[in-house]
Amino acid sequence: MRRAAARRAAGLAAGRLARRPVVWVGAVFLGLTFGMGTLAPYLGFLFPAGTRLVYTRASFPELVASHALLTGAASLIAIAIGLAAALFATRPTGRPYAATLDRLGALAQTFPPVAVLALAVPSLGYGALPTAFALVLYGVLPVLGAGMAGLSSVPAAVLEAADGTGFSPAGRLWRIELPLAAPILLAGIRTSVTIGIGTATIGSTVGALTLGSPIIDGLSGDNPAFVLQGTVLVALFAVTVDLAIGEAQRALPQRAR
Repeated sequence: MRRAAARRAAGLAAGRLARRPVVWVGAVFLGLTFGMGTLAPYLGFLFPAGTRLVYTRASFPELVASHALLTGAASLIAIAIGLAAALFATRPTGRPYAATLDRLGALAQTFPPVAVLALAVPSLGYGALPTAFALVLYGVLPVLGAGMAGLSSVPAAVLEAADGTGFSPAGRLWRIELPLAAPILLAGIRTSVTIGIGTATIGSTVGALTLGSPIIDGLSGDNPAFVLQGTVLVALFAVTVDLAIGEAQRALPQRAR
């Protein structure tokens, strides 16, 4: 009886999981990543005669891995900088600088990514490094804004109660403030990472290996097949990651919502 009940529960859980958009969108993304080279020759009817249908400069798994590594590293740096700045701006010593930090973060996003790359290449060279620099600049503001909003939204009564029960400043931050601010903070991280995935495609203009490589090669070589392949994969990548972070938001403990 117990085994049958366990199997039924497992089946129900598997059914609920399969209905999650992140599962099937992610499955389509992985399927196209590893199967694009096989599928592309069958799509010739969509493009002018003589169009090269299979991108061969790099495999799509290699492009996805390189794109993920670049955006992941840049996102981690942007999250660390944004969260550190938000923590500083919401402490008593940093509150006078909160407006200035917010303006600096907004100013960083006013520069077009291509302009940032053009300015960074002379000092950082070609490839992934200037691309990561541009992604960090663009990724800090959503984390900074969400971090400041989340930490500032913690009720004063809760903070006073934590102080009254003997929490140290660090203990109050880690056990009270950050858990309560987590939903808003995670929303900022979600925005930052999704922007980074899309923006990273321009890195291929300065030699970085990303999913923008087939797009740039397709545009320069008048090959719509390459453009479509890169565009579809980067869009699916961004949607999959966005949905995955959304699942993490929903999985937060009830007390942190």
